[in-house]
Amino acid sequence: MIKAENIHKSYGDLEVLKGVDLHIKKSEIVAIVGPSGAGKTTLLQILGTLDKPTSSDKLIINNQDITKLNDKDLSKFRNKHIGFIFQFHQLLPEFTALENVCIPAYIANKPKQKVIAEAKEILDFLGLTNRMDHKPNELSGGEQQRVAVARALINKPDVIFADEPSGNLDSAAAESLHELFFTLRDQFGQTFVIVTHNLELANMTDRKLEMKDGQIVRDKKQVVRSKE
Repeated sequence: MIKAENIHKSYGDLEVLKGVDLHIKKSEIVAIVGPSGAGKTTLLQILGTLDKPTSSDKLIINNQDITKLNDKDLSKFRNKHIGFIFQFHQLLPEFTALENVCIPAYIANKPKQKVIAEAKEILDFLGLTNRMDHKPNELSGGEQQRVAVARALINKPDVIFADEPSGNLDSAAAESLHELFFTLRDQFGQTFVIVTHNLELANMTDRKLEMKDGQIVRDKKQVVRSKE
């Protein structure tokens, strides 16, 4: 699913990533952990095509070498194949939950009625049937984050990148969100790459990558959770 070799990223004289290599398989849930400043978010943004490496030998997602794409084709690839979940839900305040979920599919020029039907189906699956017409400020933090998850799922992406997805939630909402990731993987086969400081979440994943000073210093395969 994802193959990266010798990823470097510098901002001026500051070298943030120092030759990162990784391989993530389809339907894996992988956590990236490490201290602040280790390069976790920078790596996630490059893997998610939101930023470009200063140099790399290879960066392949779903059999596509994304370093070969121009900006227009990269945007199309991102919209079709990649979903994002951030610490702060990034929902547009003037739109309802349903409208927020539909936006990526509208950008992909999918038929409006089909998009609305699929968005309702996802929101229903996430337990938000009665909250679809509410705007973000009328939802709890956990509900807002589940809407953000629904938005990430609407285009049926191959991989979802999450940056501290539970960092702004209370413990109960965080636990619910963490369990949701595994439910989604088991039912829909999505791959998840999650940057987190939450060790409970990190220890639940299939594999934990530990970063330090711009490099992956440990790759730990963990006990695979059985599907219920």
